[in-house]
Amino acid sequence: MSPASVRIVEVGPRDGLQNEQQVIPAAVKIELIEKLAATGLGSVEATSFVSPKWVPQLADGAEVMAGLRRRPGVRYPVLVPNLKGLENALAAGAEDVAVFTAASEAFNRRNTNAGIEESLRRFEPVLALARERGVRVRGYVSTVLGCPYQGEVALADVTRVAAALFQAGCEEISLGDTIGVGTPRRAAAMLDAVAQAVPMSALAVHFHDTYGQALANILACLERGVRVIDSSVAGLGGCPYARGATGNVASEDVAYLLHGLGMDTGVDLEALAEVGGWISGVLGRGNQSRAGKALLARHTEPADRPAATD
Repeated sequence: MSPASVRIVEVGPRDGLQNEQQVIPAAVKIELIEKLAATGLGSVEATSFVSPKWVPQLADGAEVMAGLRRRPGVRYPVLVPNLKGLENALAAGAEDVAVFTAASEAFNRRNTNAGIEESLRRFEPVLALARERGVRVRGYVSTVLGCPYQGEVALADVTRVAAALFQAGCEEISLGDTIGVGTPRRAAAMLDAVAQAVPMSALAVHFHDTYGQALANILACLERGVRVIDSSVAGLGGCPYARGATGNVASEDVAYLLHGLGMDTGVDLEALAEVGGWISGVLGRGNQSRAGKALLARHTEPADRPAATD
């Protein structure tokens, strides 16, 4: 694989924290976002403007955006479900937003109380206002490799939804394996199918690590040409559809893989590992990043520790 630049979209502050049971102060969220941006990440998903009834953890989105010291060149997208959400995000100073739907009709109805076509219609005024205000819009398509309610999801459905979002004006489409059931062959086939309708340069992948396949899936998609990867520092965010399962792939593990392939991310991996260790400690939870833990352990091992022997 030839050297290339890959953009990591850090989703920890939003996707990673939204299901945490403990109340996380806005000051901690702001500090996390700022620490992540300081590692060289070019895109840090900051918060959500979904109704607090559905995502109480992120009810402080406006407070977070108001307190955030933004670094030049870093994008801070926020999630919005509808026109009201976009209006609230704009009032808070958002310059990048994301909308979300699913490739599975059953999942979309359970998650948003609407069918796929209705969700797409809801986005029309969102995208129109975003264009008017010069705001960039990203589109998330979940359940691209399986649904907890209907099981298999047809590639034709994934392609149709991704193409609809792109044609409606989303500049980037993130393809999410929401329950982490994908394997490399299936992930590559899914990406190939969508790339027939949406340019590869406009596609991103978002893998959960429920079955330990996320990095393998990412590698398979890199080999197909994808150059944008979503991940979450320290693997923040569990999978709500598989009790006790690992959720988002860890940003440190993704960066370690990419650097090992000779790919440029612009990220200081050592600094990113420090952030992962810090937020894991603040939350009182285990660090889910293997690379992150290994890097942190290397700095804490005694200098005179004897060499390991077989």
